[in-house]
Amino acid sequence: MAAAARLLIHQMRDVTVVNLNDSSILDALQVEQIGEELFELVEARACRKLVLDFSKVKFLSSSALGILIRLRKEAQAIKGKIVFCGLRRDLRQIFKITNLDKLFEFYDTEEQALNSLGVSTAG
Repeated sequence: MAAAARLLIHQMRDVTVVNLNDSSILDALQVEQIGEELFELVEARACRKLVLDFSKVKFLSSSALGILIRLRKEAQAIKGKIVFCGLRRDLRQIFKITNLDKLFEFYDTEEQALNSLGVSTAG
């Protein structure tokens, strides 16, 4: 599956951490592939706690934002929660301008995001 290379997925206890590997998430097919993989985690695997790590992402399309909003809705349907980490300042500004910063929680590091979901990464 092509989407697997776009995402690096690992578990930290009951939290699924998803590292987005593409620096630009702009192409419609690319957004669709990433969306399918993320929805698979929530819908088929019932992952309730997700950390999306945007450390490598420099550009994000509006359709990618739409996928994230739908993903949040799907997660809420199974009483789940999605948090973001590693978002660059300019991308974070896009969430602020569109008022999406009110829908999601943002953390600087993966460790902080994991802590917010009850997973301690300390020694």
